[in-house]
Amino acid sequence: MASSRQCEFNLREADHYWATTYAAMASPCEVLVSCKTRSEAEELASLAFQETRRIERKFSRYRDDGIIHSINCSNGGGVPLDEETARLLRYAGQCYDLSDGLFDITSGILRKAWTFDGREAEPDNDLIKSLLEVVGWTKVELRDFDIKLRPGMELDLGGIGKEYAVDRVADLLFQTSGLSLMVNFGGDIRAIGESTEHRTWTIGIEDPSEDDSAVKVIELTEGAVATSGDSRRFCHFRGTRLGHILNPLTGWPVTGAPRSVTVIAKNCTEAGFLATLGMLHGNQAETFLAAQDVICHCIR
Repeated sequence: MASSRQCEFNLREADHYWATTYAAMASPCEVLVSCKTRSEAEELASLAFQETRRIERKFSRYRDDGIIHSINCSNGGGVPLDEETARLLRYAGQCYDLSDGLFDITSGILRKAWTFDGREAEPDNDLIKSLLEVVGWTKVELRDFDIKLRPGMELDLGGIGKEYAVDRVADLLFQTSGLSLMVNFGGDIRAIGESTEHRTWTIGIEDPSEDDSAVKVIELTEGAVATSGDSRRFCHFRGTRLGHILNPLTGWPVTGAPRSVTVIAKNCTEAGFLATLGMLHGNQAETFLAAQDVICHCIR
């Protein structure tokens, strides 16, 4: 009989590192660590898995046992926040301000008006208009360790939640081991390299038109990579393909954006925010990203 640990994740030895794989946050997760022994690899794999599950349980809107669920079901009441949650929500507020309202974690409720399954969409303008009434970060009351939403509002950490998990797992493993490692959750990646090893990780940017095909290769030692795109979630409307990224100011999918935007930054949370914000700028994505002093790759 397999042990509970074996059921939680898979561990295998590869060339100069150990690879741990598991599923979480609706994504394939992979953690590569340059450790020498299986026992050390198992310890770090377990640590990565447990931390991933902790963050998913706490911040996923799909679960009913985390803080996001409590906030979304508060019906206008105040909800106390722990330090980690307060810090992450303050960061989301900063993203809203920096994006002039384009990056808004209250906009996830707009999903009720759209289905991105590749078929023809039939948007209900009255529904979109009604949902926009409960969208807008400025309607949120966020104090030091307390938050209050208006009735009907929701928070959705898509765009920074999974990326935050990548950073948290990578930092935790590096603080524990000091080893060169890479964390990859569904293409959102963070690498930390021990200075004495100078290890470089090879990362492919997926072709949005062809699965399992890379259009560019990145060599990464330290830093993060995040990609936002429409290759898997999209719909069609009157002959136009629309990706799943919604403009919180209009309630409609962004038009004119690249098929994918990949950003390289110091950490994955920042890279994810900028990649999504690049998509939100539509046909001005390249111009916007060029002004941000980051390395990026846009595919149209």
